Amino acid sequence: MPKSPRYTAEHARAGLDHDFPEIETWPNQFPGYEIVIADPEFTSVCPKTGLPDFGTIEIRYMPDRLCLELKSLKEYLQSYRNLGIFQENIVNQVLNDVVRWAKPVWAEVKGDFRPRGGISTVVIAKWPRGKRSQK
Repeated sequence: MPKSPRYTAEHARAGLDHDFPEIETWPNQFPGYEIVIADPEFTSVCPKTGLPDFGTIEIRYMPDRLCLELKSLKEYLQSYRNLGIFQENIVNQVLNDVVRWAKPVWAEVKGDFRPRGGISTVVIAKWPRGKRSQK
């Protein structure tokens, strides 16, 4: 008898349909510089086990016309606190939303998650994105 998968497509999509708050922006005054923002107290929840995930989210970007407003970014990141979502999805969703609101020249989001069960995870997503491989 075949075993049913431990992780389903529903687990994989968990949290991605959440209504994330807007990240406010303000007009950039200077060209050609990099901004690095870190949230060392980031928390979310594993959608499979319900256990908390803790880590640091680092956002690096070169602003074009807009900069991320930090208070609204903090509130945005706090919206993940009780959300069941995989770590890989967190990093990619944050990147999508940074690009959506700030429209930067380039951006990178890094999630450095603390160990659980002896395994830690580092996830890095960059924009512009590379092409998805075809199978």
